[in-house]
Amino acid sequence: MENETVSRNFIEQIIDKDLEEGAYESICTRFPPEPNGYLHIGHAKSILLNYGLAQQYKGQFNMRFDDTNPTKEKVEFVESIKEDIQWLGADWGDHLYFASDYFDRMYEAAVELIKKGKAYVCDLSADEIREYRGTLKEPGKESPYRNRSVEENLKLFEAMKNGEVENGAKVLRAKIDMASPNMNMRDPVIYRVARMSHHRTGDKWCIYPMYDFAHPLEDAFEGVTHSICTLEFEDHRPLYDWVVREVGFEHPPKQIEFAKLYLTNVVTGKRYIKKLVEDGIVDGWDDPRLVSIAALRRRGFTPESIKLFVELCGVSKANSSVDYAMLEYCIREDLKMKKPRMMAVLEPVKLVIDNYPEDQVEYLDVANNMENPELGSRKVPFGRELYIEREDFMEVPPRKYFRLFPGNEVRLMNAYFVKCESFVKDENGNVTEVHCTYDPETKCGSGFTGRKVKGTIHWVPAKQAIQAEVRLYENIIDEEKGVYNEDGSLNLNPNSLTVLKNCYMEPALADAKAYDSFQFVRNGYFCVDSKDSKEGVPVFNRIVSLKSSFKLPKA
Repeated sequence: MENETVSRNFIEQIIDKDLEEGAYESICTRFPPEPNGYLHIGHAKSILLNYGLAQQYKGQFNMRFDDTNPTKEKVEFVESIKEDIQWLGADWGDHLYFASDYFDRMYEAAVELIKKGKAYVCDLSADEIREYRGTLKEPGKESPYRNRSVEENLKLFEAMKNGEVENGAKVLRAKIDMASPNMNMRDPVIYRVARMSHHRTGDKWCIYPMYDFAHPLEDAFEGVTHSICTLEFEDHRPLYDWVVREVGFEHPPKQIEFAKLYLTNVVTGKRYIKKLVEDGIVDGWDDPRLVSIAALRRRGFTPESIKLFVELCGVSKANSSVDYAMLEYCIREDLKMKKPRMMAVLEPVKLVIDNYPEDQVEYLDVANNMENPELGSRKVPFGRELYIEREDFMEVPPRKYFRLFPGNEVRLMNAYFVKCESFVKDENGNVTEVHCTYDPETKCGSGFTGRKVKGTIHWVPAKQAIQAEVRLYENIIDEEKGVYNEDGSLNLNPNSLTVLKNCYMEPALADAKAYDSFQFVRNGYFCVDSKDSKEGVPVFNRIVSLKSSFKLPKA
């Protein structure tokens, strides 16, 4: 319909207005992570938003590492971030940049500010600077070094650059307004001495720019038009604008803030994840119980599921939290029509069909996905001895239990009716074998209508089955107690990982490769672990169970 109204979020409305008024000829956005850890689900929102806007407006998308703090940065983090962004489908093309590319230009910009009387070298310690800054109710006090001459400041700043000043002895500060109601404008530090080797520039520099000075310059150097960031930077916007204005950019970038993506009962803080890794509670930043993008990928989430999740969350100015169940809803929606439904027995007990020929093997036709005929079918071997789930047999069943128990008949999925005749226990009273008889007239697809059964159970052939390890995950946080204890430590769930070593699967799964995913009938969606699987010996991570009480809110 020609008159159909397209809903625009507030960022799109700002960009539309800027283009209409000629503030910018074309759009350039960027994603600027600090390489001091792995990206998490919240970063995915920013990546997809910035890349999506560049695509929508046929503009440019820059990938830039904000590597101005060598104390915490590693090449490992750089590579993991690049891999995550490419996996999500954001293509930066030739536009990969590093803040460290601009260190010379940033230094020159700082010198220009000194020459304009807009920056000075200060000898106050970090504690003294905090003390002089004042409070939200009281203005700050001017540094006794604030009125040094331009010549002295230039000389001292050069000495800082040349390695003649110890760490913490001097800083370069912007000269703005110590009485400003915005604390960020009270002569913020813009350069500090840090004798640290940088992962790209080595030992060339012993002074490094502060984030609030470097970031607006990086945007301006690259021609970014809309610098889209999260709400905590709203109070930093006046300083962002001050930097690009004072350094003399004619068409400065426009900073726009949006609400962060908060997920309930998850750990995203880098220092917490670092401690979980160091303490051996998780096996790395990509442990499938975490919500780093690498962890979600290893667990079996897809880029499409994360894009759907981000779309459902929307873009707004108001902070809010989203239930983790919504992320699970998105992966179910993405996988349910795409993936084959395979048979796997996670807690096996042997089922013997006493009246089935001992050496006979039948190959039964099984649909790969009943809801999607395009996925075709496969042949599954069937024989006298099978494995079924331990919970599918009970010696003394409760009411409305329709699976196997003495005297009851069920359908073996895609196969025959079987009737439980007896069972065998070990010395500890555990059932080790269930003995049945089958009715050859009841083969699936034969058109048999003689009688009906109330229960259908899945199985795998004992002789041809492959053995695999399966990992079942729960939230790493104890949801009933919340994320944090009173002392700030994490409330960890002791049952966040269950490892099942002796699972049996139909033989077609022997060829499964890292990141391949499947629905296991009745057990959930599973993915081949990319770290611990070996050829012919797969390890499967449960991505998500089959059902949830989560419902999408009505529009």
